[in-house]
Amino acid sequence: MAALSAARLIAGGCGLGRAPRAPGTVASFAAVLVGAAALLAAPWALLAAAAVLATLGGVWAIRAAGATGDPGWVVIDEVAGQWITLLAVPRVTLPWLAAAFVLFRLLDITKPGPVGWADRRHGAVWVMADDVIAGMIGAALLLGAGAALE
Repeated sequence: MAALSAARLIAGGCGLGRAPRAPGTVASFAAVLVGAAALLAAPWALLAAAAVLATLGGVWAIRAAGATGDPGWVVIDEVAGQWITLLAVPRVTLPWLAAAFVLFRLLDITKPGPVGWADRRHGAVWVMADDVIAGMIGAALLLGAGAALE
């Protein structure tokens, strides 16, 4: 029973998945706030570790909670993907954080190319994978933008 409760808590993003509207967007926004704090505290390493833990813990939690498909209350995938995108912000400023948020949400919602391919697969790994891929694409785009503006 305790493992199930812990699994649901993790998979649901500590309650963010219960947001009455757009729980994925709410979770992504919260992830930007936590991610920005992590980047300011210990640039890159702390957030990278958190993204890996969220990804691996998310797979476990989704399986342990018995979630089927990708139910709206499961938002740990958005948290992990958003943190991956944030790893590429060149500076922790409001414009860069906003760009990371918008890019990740756009990729997560529209599901282009490999994001959509992963989204069409079944199982906990794939629930996490589409957002991890969206996060990696978002990070690559931010890296390109940062390089172009430097």
